[in-house]
Amino acid sequence: MQDSQLINEGLALMGLGMGFVFVFLTVLVGVTTLMSKTIGRFFPEPVAPAARDSRAPAARQDDDLTVVISAAVHRYRQRHKR
Repeated sequence: MQDSQLINEGLALMGLGMGFVFVFLTVLVGVTTLMSKTIGRFFPEPVAPAARDSRAPAARQDDDLTVVISAAVHRYRQRHKR
């Protein structure tokens, strides 16, 4: 075989391989999208119940958490002085 024939066969094989990969990835994306839409249609996510408007207990809990974290940081710094 001559060099030009080898190069032509190599380019043809490369084009065939790249074309196969492109077609496979395109089909994979299409199937994944279709599967996602099908699952979303037949198994929708449950709707979360409406949140109650009770901000006072959450604020109290945040204050307690802030106090506890501050105490823990203070105690850590006391134990690990340099």
